[in-house]
Amino acid sequence: MNNPSCGLSKYAPQLLSILRIVTALLFMEHGGQKLFGFPMEPMGGVTAPLMSKMGFAGCLELFGGLLFLLGLFTRPVAFLLSGMMAVAYFSVHAKGGWSPLVNKGELAVLYCFVFFYFFFAGGGAWSLDNVFCRKKPDPR
Repeated sequence: MNNPSCGLSKYAPQLLSILRIVTALLFMEHGGQKLFGFPMEPMGGVTAPLMSKMGFAGCLELFGGLLFLLGLFTRPVAFLLSGMMAVAYFSVHAKGGWSPLVNKGELAVLYCFVFFYFFFAGGGAWSLDNVFCRKKPDPR
């Protein structure tokens, strides 16, 4: 029997890269919002002082997100960002109740586990890590 979904797995490395790129672009918006007030929140917003917890989080979101977007040091950056989102959930959101839906922490949980997945999976086909780690042909 011919299963049409069997041929789709050959595109997994490219789709992994697309997931990485989209995740990074969305994540970087959080850092831009904290550091520069851009993109602006509908109700207005305030930028965080650079030497504060929120300023530090904004730097990790923006610059960690940029490295993640490029697929450079993907695994260590993903591990760091996964941990950051776990800390964000438990230090900010969990105080508002046990359910991520109620305490508005579902995005922190999702980012945490997506980054954790990338720690194991790597950056995909279209990452700078993939370019730099390609094996050179043996000159013999």
